[in-house]
Amino acid sequence: MNMLQGSPWLLAHKSMLTVNKPHKVSLYGKDYVLWKDRQENINALENMCPHMGAMLSAGWCEVKSDVTSTVVCPFHALEFDAKGCTILPGSNKQTLPQLAPLELIMQGDFIWSYGGCEPKIPIPNILNEIAASYDLVGHTGDCSVETDLRSMLLNMHDYNHQNGTHREMFKITEVQFDRFIDEGHHSHAYYDMPTAPNSLQEKIKNPALFMMPKVLSAHLENYFPYLVIFHNDLPVGTVAQCHLFVPESEERTRTYVLLFGQPKNPLFKLIGKNFLDVVKVVVEQDAEILGKIYPNAPQKIKLNNEVGMDWVHRNFDSFPTIESSSLSTN
Repeated sequence: MNMLQGSPWLLAHKSMLTVNKPHKVSLYGKDYVLWKDRQENINALENMCPHMGAMLSAGWCEVKSDVTSTVVCPFHALEFDAKGCTILPGSNKQTLPQLAPLELIMQGDFIWSYGGCEPKIPIPNILNEIAASYDLVGHTGDCSVETDLRSMLLNMHDYNHQNGTHREMFKITEVQFDRFIDEGHHSHAYYDMPTAPNSLQEKIKNPALFMMPKVLSAHLENYFPYLVIFHNDLPVGTVAQCHLFVPESEERTRTYVLLFGQPKNPLFKLIGKNFLDVVKVVVEQDAEILGKIYPNAPQKIKLNNEVGMDWVHRNFDSFPTIESSSLSTN
């Protein structure tokens, strides 16, 4: 199954890592351990201890020279430096590298990797642009979903599913699709979603609902295959809701959200966490519905406005080549 080797993948934002605490990530069927030292340097090694196979991500870090740190195996306390070298008990000599480092590409606080594959498409600059003009609200919805990458992306670009999968939370009554702009591996989708009114009790229970307009206007900016940005202009601030995707294996895909905002008044910061909670539920609802779909089910009917799904299929089938952009709609 195609995991689009040669695409860059955003493994994490630095804020997602705790100083000197191992963090597990998976990519292309392999597990890695990431850790951040006091100088904000990011290290990444294969996650399996070469002694007896323990998960290094289940261990801890030891600080060295007041700056650098090693990751320690939880089984026999073997320490491994950023190059994958260790010192065996009873020996004062450092071994040759025993674990292969994962090559990382740092762009500001963003941690990218090609997973050891030859790069076929470039890393975009859009997240750096967002970080330069927006405040980071936080991250949420980090989960591993039992689905392949194509199915995950098809769900994210299925604009008709908003009033089904997410109806209960937002009370979306319909999706009024406006237009789709096809620019190869980059695209934009615009649509409106009228909602039924929420009661005062519902708003008190979930303060983020006070920010929600009667009509949700969506502008999705898409970077195939790793990023969907939901641009949203609210009365209290402008939001850039960045959905990330990482192919952990052929049948498992990780997704998470980085939320950035430009406050227009102090209320935005007060309810920022509530907004993160809402986004987390959205991710959970998407993950849940993907578990309720029969795999390889034939699509016998086609709905209007499936242009985003067609965009995903085309780019999957032609990757890394960009076929002529012909899916734009007015």
